[in-house]
Amino acid sequence: MRVKKETNNSLRVISVLTLLAAFIIIARLFVLQGVDRKYYSALALNNHEIYKQLYPRRGSVFFQDTRDKTKEYPAAVNRQYYLLYAVPRDIPADKINTTTDFLAGILNFTPEEKTNLLAKLSKNTDPYEPIAKKVSEENKDRIESANLAGINTTGQEFRYYPEGSLASNILGFTGQNINGDLSGRYGVEGFWDKNLSGNSGFLAGERGALGSLIPLADRTLKQAEDGVDLLLTIDRNLQYKACERLREGYEKYKAKSAALILMDPKTGAILSMCSLPDFDPNNYSNVKDVSVYNNTSIFFPYEPGSVFKPIIMAAALDLGLVSPFTTYTDTGERIINGHKIHNALNKTYGLATMTNVLESSINTGMIWVEEKIGQNRFLEYVEKFGFGKQTGIGLDTETAGDISSLSKSAEIYGAVGSFGQGFTATPLQLVTAYAALASGGRIPKPYIVDEVRHPNGQVEKTEPQTEVVISPNADKLITAMLISVVERGHSQTAKMKNYYVAAKTGTAQIASGGEYSADDTNHTFVGYFPASDPKFVLLVKYEAPEANWAESTAAPVFKDVAKFALDYYGIPGDRK
Repeated sequence: MRVKKETNNSLRVISVLTLLAAFIIIARLFVLQGVDRKYYSALALNNHEIYKQLYPRRGSVFFQDTRDKTKEYPAAVNRQYYLLYAVPRDIPADKINTTTDFLAGILNFTPEEKTNLLAKLSKNTDPYEPIAKKVSEENKDRIESANLAGINTTGQEFRYYPEGSLASNILGFTGQNINGDLSGRYGVEGFWDKNLSGNSGFLAGERGALGSLIPLADRTLKQAEDGVDLLLTIDRNLQYKACERLREGYEKYKAKSAALILMDPKTGAILSMCSLPDFDPNNYSNVKDVSVYNNTSIFFPYEPGSVFKPIIMAAALDLGLVSPFTTYTDTGERIINGHKIHNALNKTYGLATMTNVLESSINTGMIWVEEKIGQNRFLEYVEKFGFGKQTGIGLDTETAGDISSLSKSAEIYGAVGSFGQGFTATPLQLVTAYAALASGGRIPKPYIVDEVRHPNGQVEKTEPQTEVVISPNADKLITAMLISVVERGHSQTAKMKNYYVAAKTGTAQIASGGEYSADDTNHTFVGYFPASDPKFVLLVKYEAPEANWAESTAAPVFKDVAKFALDYYGIPGDRK
């Protein structure tokens, strides 16, 4: 009987345990199918979905040494910096002050910045507070070695410009777009952004419930394609010297802006391009006016004034309408469509040759030349010399200028256009037009990217492009006339001891509110050298300097930069 009783008790225990187990299983099933159903359904769906974007490397940009093709200098590269951030809730209350002191000391914080840091670290429930961007590896290591509670770093890639403000208006900078991705702005970074950025890739496949990639599952991998590298035509040494000298005049004469372009007239390669004011692309937001991002050489068209006269004289020579010795009689004044036009300082020159017209920069003489050409042919030559359209140099924000007034039928527009007023042009358009005068009448297409280097090793070399605008004979005649301008005319401040220079000065009133300013003028000096076989064409321009004439502002800078370039390349003199 006792055995039977014990058996019955055992059966009861087993039954209870069985019922309990069944209850647990049912409850678990209820949770799985009810309470946790959404969670596990999501995991199940995720079994078939994995996508990871693969980011490419942004291409680098380089200056070069045009004398030694083996030497290149980084102009825009990628650099690893570190983001320093805090988790304030993890910082013990008694460590806040010492942590603040330590970090502020390493990061060279100002008293105000230190106060702000203390406020951030004192937020005892805050899970995240950024402290500093672009922390150097050295400082990162010093901070990490201190083992500070709640202080962390993470790596970030930034765009870095080793030369600072040098060529900033050529290079531009990178900033975040609406998607939070880095994109190029202005200059090379802006124009070549798609090429420099490369193409993103991706990894797609299946993953398990815990998120790991299933090794044997189907997957798709598209590798990211890194961006191209760019080798610029800019010579680093020429760039530094030219921009330094331009800045001296800019500051001395308190100009509003300044531009300088040094070009190889036979190819169109830009050897130096300076724009003032400039900025540091490493800290591009630290500017008072965003207009400094714009390159004065390509973005701000202006009425060029007398530097335009050789272009029209060259057209008349090309058409056979005048020679350097053709004469006319200047009375000092012309009345056209009711408008009185005078020479500078109201001078009268009497009988003058075409060479005298350029030497003395006679406005009425240029009107006489323009009338012989005729308005239609006048406009044709203006367009042939590249005005009214972008050059296609490969820089973001290039403008075309405005020559629409020259299409109007009223004679006054062609008359004032003959001496460079009533329409606008960029410094780049002007220096390119003079390049045609320096290279046998062939106008080059300017370019600033020498090589495009693809990640696969392929290299695209820019091939120079030129077009005929005037005959070689007309080119020789205008060159001789411009040499005379420097030797005997208003441009003698650019005269050089061992070299002939062909150049022209221009001091043009600045249009404002439909009228010309009585006080402000643009000063431009542009020409080429050595004149017998030109290796360079150079333009220097100052906006509204506190001086009267371009021959005292732009011309001396032209001479100094020209002399440096000739010495730099060891070009022998052509003056006998």
